[in-house]
Amino acid sequence: MSMTQFLLVIAGIALTALSWGSYGPVLHEGQGNLNNDRIKPLICVGLAYLVVAVIIPSAILISQGKFAGGWSFGGFSWSFAAGVAGTFGAFGIILALTNGGKPWFVMPLVFGFAPVVTTIISLYTKNLWSQAGPVFYAGLIMVVAGAVTVLLFAPNAPPHKKPEAPAVTQTEDAHQPSAEPAAESETAEK
Repeated sequence: MSMTQFLLVIAGIALTALSWGSYGPVLHEGQGNLNNDRIKPLICVGLAYLVVAVIIPSAILISQGKFAGGWSFGGFSWSFAAGVAGTFGAFGIILALTNGGKPWFVMPLVFGFAPVVTTIISLYTKNLWSQAGPVFYAGLIMVVAGAVTVLLFAPNAPPHKKPEAPAVTQTEDAHQPSAEPAAESETAEK
């Protein structure tokens, strides 16, 4: 691996960590502004996927003359399955946040357990079980233990205070004639 490739790998990891790390808190804010609906934020995420992951790459491939060739059923199927998995992941996060989960413990749990799932799938599909040793599995166990520790010791936000009721003041009913003007007119006549 050249130094340029290495730096691009690090840049890609940093971009992913920044993007996926901000995903939960940003989604939580959006969901709150959509009356904690479960489906509307998913539609917004889907629209973002459409623009960022379909329209822009298609335009790049078309401009390079690469859009028409190179498609295969296997490549499409596996890539589509990855997109479906990502979409269900987005829905899972929305579901967790809608039902009282907070980004500061939902996201660490997601990112604690997701690498374990990734590793198991990769070990299975590449038949690498025999190459994984005890230290490797100890690392996976530590990832899970870290995620569970975050859940158990997550900070609790202070509960929302109920807005105080406005002070009750004596107001005159607009439909009832006021007694004061009548009293003033009687005084004026005398």
